[in-house]
Amino acid sequence: MSTATVSPAAKKGEEQSLKSLLLGNMRSYGIYLALVLVIVVFQILTSGRLLNPNNVVALFQQNAYVLIAAIGMLMIIIATHIDLSVGSVVAFIGGVGALAMKHGVPWWAAILLMIAIGLVIGAWHGFWVAYVGVPGFVTTLGGMLIFRGLATVVAGESIPVSNAAFRAISKDYVPTIFVGPYALTALIVGIAAIVLVIWSQLTKRAKAVKNGLPAQPMSFVVLKCVVAALAIGYVTYLLAMSGNATQGGIPIVLVIIGVLVCVYYFVLNRMVFGRNVYAVGGNRKAAILSGIDTKKVDFEIFLNMGFLVSIASIITLSRLASASAQTGMEFEMDAIAACFIGGTAVTGGIGTIPGAMVGALIMGVLNQGLSIMGVDAAWVKTIKGLVVIAAVAYDLLSKKKKG
Repeated sequence: MSTATVSPAAKKGEEQSLKSLLLGNMRSYGIYLALVLVIVVFQILTSGRLLNPNNVVALFQQNAYVLIAAIGMLMIIIATHIDLSVGSVVAFIGGVGALAMKHGVPWWAAILLMIAIGLVIGAWHGFWVAYVGVPGFVTTLGGMLIFRGLATVVAGESIPVSNAAFRAISKDYVPTIFVGPYALTALIVGIAAIVLVIWSQLTKRAKAVKNGLPAQPMSFVVLKCVVAALAIGYVTYLLAMSGNATQGGIPIVLVIIGVLVCVYYFVLNRMVFGRNVYAVGGNRKAAILSGIDTKKVDFEIFLNMGFLVSIASIITLSRLASASAQTGMEFEMDAIAACFIGGTAVTGGIGTIPGAMVGALIMGVLNQGLSIMGVDAAWVKTIKGLVVIAAVAYDLLSKKKKG
């Protein structure tokens, strides 16, 4: 594009130094640096085992519940609510699904049943919060007790799941062919992702310039593209090297997570519902005055949470191959922690899907790294608790400095 078409505002944006941009966006990009730091630390502490290709796949398979539940928890926290029932609901839904398959229900029908139950539970919570006015904390605290009790009634000690097709959801890979040691599917998807990121960044900048808006300097855009390409390329390499002699590359779980992230990113950033969620969380009274049906928004976010928890339950049941009353203990805490670590404001109104996903990955790396090191479960909880407090404290202190 010629310089003649660039507006004064765009020129002003171009004149920003790379250093000032990096410093100005330190809070936004700090979470990504924190993820890299955590990975490097555990890579050293585990003597290089953390980033073993199969361990990277296990990271997604074992922590899928955090990534999925964090999407729903993000919307709930943005709207100034909280959901404490996640783990109990996962246990209850899993118990029903396992019991259904034990009595001959086809695995695909059991999945539909589990999703339907999740939606009903989400509607139950949404009704009390939105239309009766019971605070989300109290409603879901009650739900935590109710569904843990029902999970005990339904699942008891344990209900095994032996259906191979159902268990494949959490342990198998997308079909692929191998080119030497590399899974071709992973390579194709990785290259496509790099191209998409570069295209989106360049398109975003070109659009800003065209509309006369402040645009980031090309050097900064190129830096972001290079960093993103290197990160995606390395993950692609690890995935392509994963698996065994018969299958490998992209685990099915990662496809499910990727689809959910893309859908909900679009919903929160491009649809009226997403704008309403942010409006309600930012200023509920102003949202009401502007004509937003806040009760409907509250109901819908809990309905979405019920759906996402049902997906988390399906994957968890598939991975564990059995249901028990103790399944899902503290799942809600990991999801809440992921959101806060990812920059979601405690007071609501602020939070992003990418931030929550990075927060969930940090929680996942902590879980995975400490597990590889053989750290006692009590210390794992202690460390995760300290990380959450540090993340929230950083968020509050950075806001005070801005104020």
